[in-house]
Amino acid sequence: MTGTAHRLEGTLKVLPTLRSDILEIVAAEYGALCAEYGAENVLVVKRHPAGLERVREALAGEGAVGSLTTDGNATDTPTPDGDATPSDENATAAAPHSPRLESLPEHASKVLEEYDPTLDRLEYEERIELISLVIDGASRDIPPYLERAADHESFARDVGQLLLEATRQRLSLADGAEPPSSETALQSGELHDCLEFLYAMNDRFHEELAARGYVERADVVPQAVDLLEADEDGVRTRVTASFDAVLALEFEEFRRLDRQYLAALSEDATLVCLGEPHASTERTRVEPGSLSDIADGLAIESVDEAPFDADPDRPTDALPPHRRITEFLATGRTADSDATDAEPGTARRIRTRTRREQVEAVATEIQSLLDRRDDLRYDDVAVAVPRIERVPETRTRLREASVPTATLGVPSLAEDPAVNELYAFVTLQSARESGTLSDIRRGPDSARARDARANDPKAVASDRLEARVDDFSIELLEACDGPSVARSIERWLTRTDLKGRIARDEEWVDAREQFAGVRRVREIARFVETTDLVGPDWAGVRRMLERTIRYDAPHVHTVDAQAPTGGVTVCAIDDLAYDPHAVVFVLDLIERNYPGDPSLTNLFPTAWLREMTHYPAVTDPDPAALERTFEPITDGESVADPFETYHAQRARRRLAVGTRAATERLYCCSYERDSGGLRRTHEQSRYLQFLEQAPNCSLEDVDVTGRNAEIYGESNALEAVLEQPHGELDRILREASTGGGADLAETEALFEEIAVLLEEGEVDEELAEAVVSQFEFAAGEVSRRE
Repeated sequence: MTGTAHRLEGTLKVLPTLRSDILEIVAAEYGALCAEYGAENVLVVKRHPAGLERVREALAGEGAVGSLTTDGNATDTPTPDGDATPSDENATAAAPHSPRLESLPEHASKVLEEYDPTLDRLEYEERIELISLVIDGASRDIPPYLERAADHESFARDVGQLLLEATRQRLSLADGAEPPSSETALQSGELHDCLEFLYAMNDRFHEELAARGYVERADVVPQAVDLLEADEDGVRTRVTASFDAVLALEFEEFRRLDRQYLAALSEDATLVCLGEPHASTERTRVEPGSLSDIADGLAIESVDEAPFDADPDRPTDALPPHRRITEFLATGRTADSDATDAEPGTARRIRTRTRREQVEAVATEIQSLLDRRDDLRYDDVAVAVPRIERVPETRTRLREASVPTATLGVPSLAEDPAVNELYAFVTLQSARESGTLSDIRRGPDSARARDARANDPKAVASDRLEARVDDFSIELLEACDGPSVARSIERWLTRTDLKGRIARDEEWVDAREQFAGVRRVREIARFVETTDLVGPDWAGVRRMLERTIRYDAPHVHTVDAQAPTGGVTVCAIDDLAYDPHAVVFVLDLIERNYPGDPSLTNLFPTAWLREMTHYPAVTDPDPAALERTFEPITDGESVADPFETYHAQRARRRLAVGTRAATERLYCCSYERDSGGLRRTHEQSRYLQFLEQAPNCSLEDVDVTGRNAEIYGESNALEAVLEQPHGELDRILREASTGGGADLAETEALFEEIAVLLEEGEVDEELAEAVVSQFEFAAGEVSRRE
């Protein structure tokens, strides 16, 4: 399949630097296109799926600004108060239109479906199984380094990430044929032997996919580019016939193939792109350059500063107080050159001893804010973490402190109790099938017996099912064994009422996630029955499920940050680019995360990356690329380590994008030590230190752990009560050691309140015993008196 690469033709409108009113500007540009072409004829394409609903809400009111005459031409013009005045008494008002808004990967998927409705997208679990079989059956000699690296637990995950990125960029080994414009054909002699082997395996993997009628998600955009450019079976003509204008959002993040896709899609339509000059973090990971560098063929225009600072109707306090901080992080500038009297940018800072205390402090501040302000809801608050892997733990801590969270996602399968139950069921059925299910009843309760049982997968599976299912027995296993593995799993779900138990026992968010885990297990079972990759039996299901659980990675799953039940949004900081909130807490602002380790991957040493030509990321930026890509750098020749500096600047931009999402309050949060283990100490991020020294930026410390601070959440209250005896004793001794005077009357009043609560309140007996024990330990009584 070959075609001609199209050239971008249209307008690139450059937005002001990281403004919090980004959605207002987007809506205004969309409204102008709707007035000219009609809302039903305007397609809006956003580079990333994150924040789509917020964009949709912002655009929804703009689609009905104009109305249509009977001949279909837009004739209405908006009046200053926002109403539309017909220019013709015969004009008929158009009904409101839902914006035609899609992410670029979603739209590319529909192009593939338009061309071949029978094409199946490969799920992550299926990808793990197929690519492992391809590598196991490789005829090439495996490089010694990769053979040694394969012993590490993260090897398969790291290889998977590298090959996903190589697929997105269409990096493949040259085979002598004329490659399509989407493909970058690499010569074997140009590559490191490890990369050559992995790229060869990736090519073989995609040959297997094509033979089976599959397409993996990372290959959706490259394949759609080929189809549109070749107009295969008239697919481009059919797809583009339904719109006259295309509005492209987040243009700064459009990669090479994304831009090719956009060019082919908009060949016969008006193209308007909106981009921010200092906001690209994802594209710049794999492709250096400024916004103007990637705008080849587009006429560049600047969007005026209005309505943010120039709108006379906007109250002064509506301007985010931290806007100078955002500008400094994005560009290195603390204020406009001609604004010497500019007000300083202000944010609040929370710094705690441990990572766990950091989240507890954030929960306390959220509750305190809602108590003080009637106009603030949980939905108005976002908590941003450096990576998606931190979402589940952070969300759990907030909920333990009685802060509802809205974020949904697919957590690690290894931590999903429903998935673990089904895996135990599959393990025992596999043992029954092979005749190795020996007596799994408990033997003598000795240390040796317990150790042996803990190391026996069948015994572990049996114990898990006994704990979760009241009437579990071998007979129940036999009764659920149906004509196929998929039908057997369905029988287990029905006979044990697994879904009902999830719905009754779990909170709504947890229940939805466990339902998603159950669905994934059922899909694996159905896939096993329809593929020739593994045997359609219990051993095949167990092998594939075990591999999926082991190599499951949060980065391949979608996180829905706007659940219908509402609550605080918890998400990776990159997902806030088009998702503004009144209050944003940016967590984990330590040097290990911002800028973090520039190694890009654990698969290869950083020293190797600097020499690896055609690695699917920026590893050897030249001084000119540094100057073009990041504004704070004016002299790339003076940079000691271009590689480290390049990716440190990307981390700086990520912070800027996250702080921009706060429209009213910004909190910068950090901690000194990890919560457990050796409690490694951490320095706060260098960018926080820069902000402390910047003349037009200030950070106000927030004390949420003081003596008079209010306590929110049941778990926090329990911990606070249990800490009171030792805490008060330490306070008194500290005052005495420094020559001060301790107010014993205050301590006596506090202890009296606790005593009254334990005596008259409805307090669990075990909790009361624990509190009394703490007082006795504090008094030096090691053992309880009878």
